[in-house]
Amino acid sequence: MLSLSAAAAAAAVSAGHVPLHWEDLGLSPIALDLGFFTLKWYSLAYLAGIVLGYWHLGRMIREPGAPMAQRHADDVFFYATLGIILGGRLGYAVFYAPELLTHPQNLIKLWEGGMSFHGGLIGTVLAIAWVSWRGQINFVRACDYISVCVPTGLMFGRCANFVNGELWGRVTDSTMPWIMTFPGGGPLPRHPSQLYEAVLEGLVLAVIMLALFWRTRARWRPGLLVGTFTLGYALARFTIEFYREPDAQLLEFARVSGLSMGQWLTVPMMAVGLFFMARGLIRPPLSVSVRPPAV
Repeated sequence: MLSLSAAAAAAAVSAGHVPLHWEDLGLSPIALDLGFFTLKWYSLAYLAGIVLGYWHLGRMIREPGAPMAQRHADDVFFYATLGIILGGRLGYAVFYAPELLTHPQNLIKLWEGGMSFHGGLIGTVLAIAWVSWRGQINFVRACDYISVCVPTGLMFGRCANFVNGELWGRVTDSTMPWIMTFPGGGPLPRHPSQLYEAVLEGLVLAVIMLALFWRTRARWRPGLLVGTFTLGYALARFTIEFYREPDAQLLEFARVSGLSMGQWLTVPMMAVGLFFMARGLIRPPLSVSVRPPAV
């Protein structure tokens, strides 16, 4: 299938369609270079997502019936940041690069890239569980509130992937005006799947989650928000993986199994998302007068 796509893409180029070239966009992974200090856009994307999420959570918990106080929000974001970094790196090693487990000294080389959303998600859930247990707050409702803050961070991260010229899409014969070539991806045109993910997993999901929280009574139905996020992300990721090039070391796995690793990892997410959505809709909503935790 890949060879047929490459042949079709080559035919489209020879027929006169000229794709965009990532190099011509003037992008650079480095946001600031002072010689002794280099700041990359990917690092800024993580930082922006965490800071914006923290700010928005602070606004959310000031609304009636919030499941946590500010001190809980502070703890959640401290431990969730650790969970994102540690879980993301370990998840990448387990799901995508098992050779890192045999060379654990390479796990700390975050600057070389390699983070897994699913690993970061597990790390974040464990962080919320720890804070919920220690602070005696409702775990599911805490997840509801945190899930509203996640899509914007995903959007920033995928935009940073595009700026880095990494995680490009599959070869395509499409003549759409945004099809382009990427450095390291060969001369054939590809989908800019990083931008597809930024839109679907980030922008669209953010609009849905924000509307549910601020415009409906979804936050009074424990599990509905986190279920919507989990299912929404899983469906978006599953769909976009058809346009995203599988990791080089997993090409054979995708060919044999019929689905990419990213798609297989979204299947249990779909089940979990549906469960919590159904749970939130079936059970009666909480009373508006629910007592907030002590500050």
